[in-house]
Amino acid sequence: MDSQNLTTQAAPGDIEAARRLGEARRCIESEVEKVIIGQKAVVEQVLICLLAHGHGLLIGVPGLAKTLLINTLAQVLELSFKRVQFTPDLMPSDITGTDILEEDQTTGKRAFRFVPGPVFANVVLADEINRTPPKTQAALLQAMQEYKVTVSGHTYNLPAPFFVLATQNPIELEGTYPLPEAQLDRFMFSIYVDYPAPDEEREIVKTTTSAYVPDLAKVLSANEVTKLAELVRRVPVADDVIDYAVRLASSTRPVSENSPGFIKEWVSWGAGPRASQYLILGAKTKALLDGSYTPTTEDIRTVAQPVLRHRIVTNFTAEAEGIKPKDIIDRLVKEL
Repeated sequence: MDSQNLTTQAAPGDIEAARRLGEARRCIESEVEKVIIGQKAVVEQVLICLLAHGHGLLIGVPGLAKTLLINTLAQVLELSFKRVQFTPDLMPSDITGTDILEEDQTTGKRAFRFVPGPVFANVVLADEINRTPPKTQAALLQAMQEYKVTVSGHTYNLPAPFFVLATQNPIELEGTYPLPEAQLDRFMFSIYVDYPAPDEEREIVKTTTSAYVPDLAKVLSANEVTKLAELVRRVPVADDVIDYAVRLASSTRPVSENSPGFIKEWVSWGAGPRASQYLILGAKTKALLDGSYTPTTEDIRTVAQPVLRHRIVTNFTAEAEGIKPKDIIDRLVKEL
């Protein structure tokens, strides 16, 4: 079925909601620009993550305003925000919370009371997530996948919506703990934050060294963000677009019969089925933000890099030739 017919069959209320989202997108970008100069692609990718109800991994050197960007978006979307600085001595209970023993002053009886950790927020910033041991990194796994945490045998639901946005420094690797593949796969997007252009850096210096204090307006509420995430799920997708997403993801696997020769030569492990799901969810959200009600294969290509680059493990041959996952994805998108 083609995209035109899919749009015609869509519920009128959903089409109106999609139109409002397009308007909200412009307002959100306008508010974020009061604080963040440039980085338009990064802002869009983080926004896609949030509206698709996914988690994001931001990779970039220190001083590129990764934390400030996430905090600003949380304010504009009226979401509660907590930041956790990951360090080698951080314990799982420092993230999830813990039971403390309290005594009732009137009865003298003692009882345990659960004190929630910073994971109980709409947006949780895991700053430098690769600086803490795997045991503590794993404390986020249940939260990211199931939107709940278990402490002392009791399970607690996390607030809705719930997003984990983690940062990672790619240049300082001493004393770090690389994220295991299972946890990397929990992140919908891997977002690269690059240096600003010279004119953007000039504007950053001019703004941040003055007395300028931005006044941020609230564009969406937490409840509206939750409803938009539900809208993304209802967006119809043509069969040929789904087929393209599945073909793109499966082509990254060297064991696949349909994978090109360069994949078999350079890749040890390719992307799993979760990549196909996130390609579709990312394309749906991208289409809605652009004012279209159903995604195309071009939307799939747009989100291919952030979805696939942390899911491809290159082999020794690729490393020896200086081939990065980004190069492999670019070539794959061109050939498919």
